[in-house]
Amino acid sequence: MSGKIYPSLLSCFRYVLGVVMLAMQVAGLGGLAYSATQDYTHNVDPFIGVDWGGNTFVGAAIPYGLVKVGPDMETFDGHPSGFGYSSSGVIRGFSHLHLSGAQGKYGNILVAPVTGELTLGDIRTPRTDEVAKVGYYAAKLTRYDVKAELTSSRRVGFHRYTFPASQQSHITIDIAHALSLGTDWQAQKFLGAEIHLTSNHEAQGVARFTGGWNRGGEYRVFYYMVLDTPSKTMQTWTGTTLSDAKDATVGASTPIGASFNFTTKAKQAIQAKVGISFISSEQAKENVRREVPVWNFDMVRAASVSQWNIELAKLSLSGESDSQRRQLYTAMYHIMLMPTDRTGENPDWKSSEPYYDDFYCIWDTYRTSSPLLTLISPDRQRDIIRSLIDIYRHTGYMPDARSGNDNGRTQGGSNANVVVADAFVKGMKGIDYETAFAAMIHDAEVPPADPQKEGRGGLKDYNEKGFVTLADERSGSRTAEYSYDDFAISEVACGLGKTKEAELYSSRSHNFEHLWDKDMKAEGFSGFMRPRNPDGSWAAPYLVIRGTWPDFFYEGDIWTYSIYAPQDMRHLIEMAGGDEAFTHRLDWTFLRRHFDVTNEPGFLLPVLYNYVGRPDRTAEIVRLTLEKAFSDTRAGIPGNDDSGAMSSWLIFSTLGIFPVAGQDVYLISTPSIPDASLSLGGAKQLRIIAKNLDGDGLNRFVQSATLNGVDLPNAWFRHGQIKDGGTLVLTMGPAPSATWGRAMPPPSMSDRDFRLCAGVSRSAVASSR
Repeated sequence: MSGKIYPSLLSCFRYVLGVVMLAMQVAGLGGLAYSATQDYTHNVDPFIGVDWGGNTFVGAAIPYGLVKVGPDMETFDGHPSGFGYSSSGVIRGFSHLHLSGAQGKYGNILVAPVTGELTLGDIRTPRTDEVAKVGYYAAKLTRYDVKAELTSSRRVGFHRYTFPASQQSHITIDIAHALSLGTDWQAQKFLGAEIHLTSNHEAQGVARFTGGWNRGGEYRVFYYMVLDTPSKTMQTWTGTTLSDAKDATVGASTPIGASFNFTTKAKQAIQAKVGISFISSEQAKENVRREVPVWNFDMVRAASVSQWNIELAKLSLSGESDSQRRQLYTAMYHIMLMPTDRTGENPDWKSSEPYYDDFYCIWDTYRTSSPLLTLISPDRQRDIIRSLIDIYRHTGYMPDARSGNDNGRTQGGSNANVVVADAFVKGMKGIDYETAFAAMIHDAEVPPADPQKEGRGGLKDYNEKGFVTLADERSGSRTAEYSYDDFAISEVACGLGKTKEAELYSSRSHNFEHLWDKDMKAEGFSGFMRPRNPDGSWAAPYLVIRGTWPDFFYEGDIWTYSIYAPQDMRHLIEMAGGDEAFTHRLDWTFLRRHFDVTNEPGFLLPVLYNYVGRPDRTAEIVRLTLEKAFSDTRAGIPGNDDSGAMSSWLIFSTLGIFPVAGQDVYLISTPSIPDASLSLGGAKQLRIIAKNLDGDGLNRFVQSATLNGVDLPNAWFRHGQIKDGGTLVLTMGPAPSATWGRAMPPPSMSDRDFRLCAGVSRSAVASSR
């Protein structure tokens, strides 16, 4: 048999049905609420952030797609990329599972075209003519003279390889491949695999892995690959030996794969679909049949573009520069690559609830990504939170991080508490808040067996003494984060009418004060967080610039964590010496480069000036950070994008507003675009207009503001003021205003008129009962 594979009558029917289904996706139908008529995807540059530690995914994926098919590379001196892509070096093949903005996991089921003699262990090639667009990747593989193209659906990778004339052409599938394989404590490990060649154009099986950054347990990747062209011969390999056997099984650390071999004509295209499942190889096959039933690469790509346009249309810009446009739409793209929608692909329990994985990590995303999705994709954020609650039902904890269908690792607090509270105070409906509250209480009261996996480490000391001691790692950052997590619990408790719990956790939200040493001095300032020994006595001050797992602070220092108390900034400012001293401390923090824009703990620092009536200082720092740290280049993200956390900070900061995650408050900074809108669902929009804004950014200071036509004298507003849509008009000028934003700071717990439930939406309370 030669040439393309021709369908049976039943297959023809499925083909026609598939064409209709894909056409509906391209048109924006098929269950999608609305469609975008404008093409926004050309504004996205997937190469932004691939260098200098941004670790952003390059390849093909749909929004929140399970499959992210893209190149896995190594440098020319043989060092493999930890996240898949490398701006220089060679391509080893195209795998189907990736993270974005992070590394240390996946890279499974590697497909690679080869010409010439097949040499196992040496399948790699330089590339030229590289193209990365939304839903599409292509490159010329120069060693093999093959053009590779990729696109995808939610659970299927679609490959198209255009070969030269060759007597020896191959499409290989490497089952043992993964990123970050090794013996290190956070490396991935290959446990074994099976492959079965069920015809001259089909292969299926399973690969088993464990570990990775989250130190998760075993995860199994089931696969089904089908080609549109029958092979001339087929082979499997185990170890370094090729065989004519149609079935192969190996244990740990033994290479395994298969090759479909062809004689090709010049410019002959051979296509492959690879379905992925975490349930079974039969389900992987069914995923192919359902999602990509036709051999039409361009139509599948168009369907992906259509889905992305619907998401990208939630941001509208006018008067922006070309660079700003590329940065912001790429940022929108990045925040919707993760977490991963694995509904219907949960191997551990059956549930009617949505199922999401690859929370990598909530410690990163709760600050900006979650609040952004609450605004622009409330239905998606609702489902993500429902998934977190369902994970609690079946594992005992809402994760702070999760990947490979397993919880871990927890870097700081139980920050899913803040995610729930953020949705609750903003009136998000359709969430079982009673069960969510039970999950939050479990976090706050039940010590976990493995505190790096889930829950709160050092919980016994925290609850009994009011702080985490040096008996446990990361005691400083944990105490700061647990205090805010407890504030989040108190908000939900108050809204649900649980007065006793609200009082308890409201009181615990001040626990950060127990590590505050008013006499500790550093660089002329007094008052910092300081470690305490297990007996409660002060330990030596901790002055490491950026700690990690065993340290007092995690990925931060005294300048960041000592002033992290968004629940009660008013009291913290008093502890630090008052408004003037706090302003001076912030100035010093930025001028002396204590502010670390590359990591999430400092996300709030630029807008903390608003709490001391100095929004002009906020404007200066935000504008300077945007200009120095972000660009539309491959090095355009200053650190790990962390599942879109850095990208969502960029979006908020460029538009000129910033969320206080877990509260119904937005702080105003400085807009960098004259006119921008965020879709809030349905026909509702939040429009931000910056009058007098100039291209050089000199008119960066807000002189006055109105919200929905009403004067807004404060440098903040509440979610309730925009939940049904709104227009924020900021009149800009070249010098700080003497009055705007100076009179009333954003709310704090120690305000005389503070009420815990003030920000709780009645609709959220009603929806929970």
